[in-house]
Amino acid sequence: MPKLAVFPKAFMQALCKDGTMKVSEWIQLANNLDVHGLEWYAGFLEMENRANWPLFRKQVEDCKKTIPMLCCSPDFTHPDASFRQKEIQKQLNWIEMTHTLGGSYCRVLSGQRRPELSIENGVDLAAECIETCLPQAEKLGVTLILENHYKDDFWEYPEFAQQMDVFCTLVDKIDHPYFGVNYDPSNTFLAGEDPLELLYRISDRVVTMHASDRYLIEGTLEDLRKEENDSVGYAKRLRHGEIGQGLNDYDAIFTELKRVGFDGWISIEDGVDGMDQLERSVLFLREKIKKYWPEFN
Repeated sequence: MPKLAVFPKAFMQALCKDGTMKVSEWIQLANNLDVHGLEWYAGFLEMENRANWPLFRKQVEDCKKTIPMLCCSPDFTHPDASFRQKEIQKQLNWIEMTHTLGGSYCRVLSGQRRPELSIENGVDLAAECIETCLPQAEKLGVTLILENHYKDDFWEYPEFAQQMDVFCTLVDKIDHPYFGVNYDPSNTFLAGEDPLELLYRISDRVVTMHASDRYLIEGTLEDLRKEENDSVGYAKRLRHGEIGQGLNDYDAIFTELKRVGFDGWISIEDGVDGMDQLERSVLFLREKIKKYWPEFN
């Protein structure tokens, strides 16, 4: 049966930039939620001190929860080989971080969609870098999960493999037991595509999922695409919404995941409007899991 985790989407600035929230505070907030785990982020300020890694694992496990997956953002499509090598070293460090935290899944991305980059070259660069990291991942029992991503919070350009065809090409290029997909249905809308079409193409490779819903506070998706290269991180018109209240058809999503035997982690990216919102999203997903996996209830 799938298990639920939560991600501190509402507190990224506080945890990663200005330090106004401590990781232990987030752990205690999440402890009040009816979930099994906390998805971690490699960029928490306090993660710079390696001595904190086992301490945070213990804090989470003391709350009867685990840290199943690590969210990080390698940039493997830079044209400079020395830059890519540094990103590989970061990823290897994040794999070790995942292992130390007790996790089994570590995110990878393709990289930024730089204007001068061809699709063929970008796919080759990203695949080569990911494959370089796979021996270490296998050694430590960590599966690398490629997300159909929109844009990292701190990137200038959108995800290189944002478009469905590019993403599927990259996924198909890497065949390894410690490589899979982290499926995020909302990100597909931001590519102007159908999240169910993507899921049907890659459902047998999905090992984890980000549960989210998105909406635009103004304008259209076309307006969003026009401005996405002009600012670092997420465009201001874009918002995460309460799960079940946006565009995603979670009944169709869970029907397909159940069909292919999915039993991995579902991490909730929500709560930007408060913990009450996050609690409602948890409840929504717990009810869906009960509906589609009744044999485990």
